[in-house]
Amino acid sequence: MISKMASLYHGFVVVGLLALAHAAYSAAQHRAYLRLTEQEFTSLPADIVLQCLLSLLLTTYGVVYIAGNFREIKASADLDNRSFETASNRPAFHMFLHRGQVLYS
Repeated sequence: MISKMASLYHGFVVVGLLALAHAAYSAAQHRAYLRLTEQEFTSLPADIVLQCLLSLLLTTYGVVYIAGNFREIKASADLDNRSFETASNRPAFHMFLHRGQVLYS
């Protein structure tokens, strides 16, 4: 049953993305039509805007359920296992190739 629900949500994402692509294509076609008829662009028609919003909601709904259960965000969870001295240690920012080598060599 879980795989059927997962495939349903994957289907939501696929259909939502296809509908979103169709809305973008429709918007481009509408702009091309306005250029051909030499009309000024004021806004998109309501059906294109509605299709865009509904496809965005459908895609978001599918993605949220595919992602799984959300966990609580706690900044202090990683800091509970560290000592005070290593809390501000960031090894990604250590740089050993610097001008100090020239000064002290």
